[in-house]
Amino acid sequence: MRCELGQTVLRDGDLLEGDCVVELTDVARLSEPSCGAIRYGFGNSKEHVVMGRTHRVYLAVDLGASSGRVVAGLFDGARLAIEEVHRFENGGVLANDRLYWDILGLWQRIQDGLRAASNRYGDRIASVGVDTWGVDFGLLGEHDELLGNPYHYRDRHTDGVMEKVVARIGRETIFQETGLQFLPFNTLFQWVALREARSPLLRHAKSFLMIPDLFHWLLTGIRSSEYTNATTTQFFNPTTRDWARSLLDRLELPSRMLGEILEPGTRIGKVRSSVAGETGLRGVDVVLPGTHDTASAVMAVPARGTIGDAPDWCYLSSGTWSLMGVELRRPVIDRLCVERNFTNEGGVGGTVRLLKNIAGLWLVQECRRIWKREGRDLDWDALTRAASQSPGGLSLIDPDHPRFLAPADMPAEIRAACRETHQPVPDTDGAVIRCALDSLALRYRDVTRWLEQLTGRPIDVVHVVGGGSRNQLLTQRTADLCGRMVLAGPSEATAVGNLMMQAVAAGDVAGIPEARDVIRASFPLIACEPSPVPAFDELVARFEQVVAQMGR
Repeated sequence: MRCELGQTVLRDGDLLEGDCVVELTDVARLSEPSCGAIRYGFGNSKEHVVMGRTHRVYLAVDLGASSGRVVAGLFDGARLAIEEVHRFENGGVLANDRLYWDILGLWQRIQDGLRAASNRYGDRIASVGVDTWGVDFGLLGEHDELLGNPYHYRDRHTDGVMEKVVARIGRETIFQETGLQFLPFNTLFQWVALREARSPLLRHAKSFLMIPDLFHWLLTGIRSSEYTNATTTQFFNPTTRDWARSLLDRLELPSRMLGEILEPGTRIGKVRSSVAGETGLRGVDVVLPGTHDTASAVMAVPARGTIGDAPDWCYLSSGTWSLMGVELRRPVIDRLCVERNFTNEGGVGGTVRLLKNIAGLWLVQECRRIWKREGRDLDWDALTRAASQSPGGLSLIDPDHPRFLAPADMPAEIRAACRETHQPVPDTDGAVIRCALDSLALRYRDVTRWLEQLTGRPIDVVHVVGGGSRNQLLTQRTADLCGRMVLAGPSEATAVGNLMMQAVAAGDVAGIPEARDVIRASFPLIACEPSPVPAFDELVARFEQVVAQMGR
C-alpha cells in the first residue's frame, strides 16, 4: 500500500496476518500537540494511552539541536505509553562571532521538566537518563568548574582544520584508528582548532565530558563517559573499544582528562541532593541510555531477531540529520568504507552502528525559519502539501554539499545551486521543499546500495524512525526511489529507546530484543510499498550528474 492519509497502519504480527488496525488519520491526531501533556501509545485506545497509577515510570531527557523535552515512559510490563511532560527550545547562541550552546539555560529548563514530572508521578519514577547529539563537549577544571560554554558544532572555528589534519597524517591512518566518518565538526577537529588558537581550555581541563555526560554530572556529581557518544569523537578506537590515545599523541593533544568508558544501561548513581531539592526526584537512579540520540533511536527500531546479526533491514533515523545504517557486531574498517565516508559508531548492547550522516530535514527546517522571518509562518503539514503539489524530480541538489551546512538563507542557497547546475530554478515554496525531499530520497537510495556492498547482505526493509517518519511524502518517496518496503515508526524513537534502555537496566525487560517486542506492541507502524517512478533511470542519472557538477 502507499503511505497516505487514510491507509492502514500495522502493529506486531500484522506483517504476517495482514490485519487492518487503525488508520493513519488516528495516528496523526495522536501526534499533534494538545492542551497539557501529550501522550503517545498504541493506536488511540485509552486502555493503552492512559495508564494506571501502579505502573513504573522512567524519565528521558531528550535534547535535540532545535528543541529539548522531558518525556515520561509509563510501562505496565507489556506495553509502553509515553507522555511529553515539558518541551523547550534549543539552539545555538551567537556571542562574539562564535556559536555556543547555552548549557546553563538548558540545565535550568531540564530541571523545570524534571520538577513537573516529579509533581505528576511522585515516587513511581524509577530512573532518568539523558540523550543528546554527538561530537560536542564540555571541559571541567581542577575544582569541577565548567570552563566556558561548549561550542556548537556548526560554529566556524573548525573551518579548514579537517583538511590540515588529513594532510598531516593521512585520511586512512585516522580511519584505521577510529573507523569514523570525516566531518569537519568532529570532536577531534574541534580539539585541534582549540590547540591552534592557543586556547587555554585544553591546557587547564581536568575532565572531558560529552554533552550528555555533562548533564549526567550535573544530575549526580559523577563524571562518566558513555560508549555511544564517545564513539562520535573521532578519537575512539572501535576495535579496542578504548580511546585512541596514540592518535591524540601524534596530534599533540592531551588525553589525561579522558575517563573510563561505560556501556548503555549502566546505573551511575542517584540524583544528587541539591538537584533532588530543586526537582523532588529523591532517591531516583540516573541510568545511561544510548546517550547519542541516534543510538537511542536505533534501540527503538521495532525489528525482530538477534541484535547485531547483520539483518536484512537498515534503519533511517530521520530528523534534523538523517542517519542511515545497519546494526553490526563488529566495525567495518576497509577501503570501501573510507571511500564512501561511512562511520562506525557505538550502539546499544555492545553493537556497532555502521552508518552514514545525511543532511536530513535541516534543509526544510532552515527554509521554514527563513520564511517565518519573512512573515510567512508555514507549518510542517502545509509545507509537505505544497511540496506534494509540485512536480517530482524537476530540480535536484546534492543535499550533503557543505554549502548547505549553515547558509545564511537556505531557500536562496537551494535556488542558487539549481541555477548553477543548469536546472529549473524552484519558483515556489513547495518547489523548493520538493527539491530538498527528492534529493534526500535519492541520497537514501545511494546509501542503501552502499550498505549492501559493505556488508554483503541484501536489504529488504528500511525502518524509518524519528520525527521524519511522519513526513508522508518523504517516506513514500524513500520507498519508491530505494525500491524497498519502508516501515515508518515510532516517530518518538529517541525518547522510546532511552526509556526502554532504562527498563532493561532495571530488569523490567529481559534484554534489547524483548524491548523491541514491547515497542512493536506499543506503537503503530506505517507500511509503504514502493511504487513505479516515471523515467526512473533518467532521474537517477541526473542526480548523479548534479552531485558531480556541484563537487565537494
